[in-house]
Amino acid sequence: MKIWLDGALRDAGTAQVSVLDHGLTVGDGVFETVKTVDGRAFALTRHLDRLARSARGLGLPEPDLDEVRRACAAVLAAEPVPLGRLRITYTGGLSPLGSDRGDDTPTLVVALGEAHPRPETTAVVTVDWTRNERGALSGLKTTSYAENVVALARAREQGATEALFANTVGALCEGTGSNVFVVLDGEIHTPPVSSGCLAGITRALTAEWTGARETELPMDVLERADEIFLTSSLRDVQGVHRVDGRTLAAAPGPVTAKAIRIFAERSAADIDP
Repeated sequence: MKIWLDGALRDAGTAQVSVLDHGLTVGDGVFETVKTVDGRAFALTRHLDRLARSARGLGLPEPDLDEVRRACAAVLAAEPVPLGRLRITYTGGLSPLGSDRGDDTPTLVVALGEAHPRPETTAVVTVDWTRNERGALSGLKTTSYAENVVALARAREQGATEALFANTVGALCEGTGSNVFVVLDGEIHTPPVSSGCLAGITRALTAEWTGARETELPMDVLERADEIFLTSSLRDVQGVHRVDGRTLAAAPGPVTAKAIRIFAERSAADIDP
């Protein structure tokens, strides 16, 4: 396995980041997960734009996106897989112990792992923990991911693959690594970015291609929605057949099935929409 680390391709066994890297010690970093198909990264421009936005939001130096592109191309050429997960990580670099940043340059890591197609539908649970839509990290894709690890473990314990959060005012927000859509009377709705959810790349493309509306939604919409589906870079569009104790017997419903088809067709036609 080849990994790009700070300017060069390295073997996985020799690619080493300092134990004092701020991304390790305090989670001071941002990242992107990009789907790859036959050695090509999907929607890479959108992902790099969001990487830069997240870095600015965290106060990190602006990443050199040309270098990131070169790193992605080098890793993809070295590790061709039919379907892959390309992970771009950009951290605060070598820093003192504690929250203060050092003066060292940021760390850039790009790695590729094999991925597998997801089932057409899945089960989700809701959790009592909330997203803070007014927090410093709201809307940023950071490496401070422990909250998601805990919630996803709770979902796995209950036979689900995703956990859904409300925000601090009780509105539907997002999953640990996905955005959520609901179908009400034939119309598709998804929480707005102001809810505290991540501005997902697949979320944006799905909304654009299906005409979904951004709508403030209470959590109990999950109890009455005609259909529910998730979006993410590796799920694409995935129907939900169970949320907590509620079963949606016909999943994926007709609106979700159409969204799945539209996304598959449009994404196949344009690798960098």
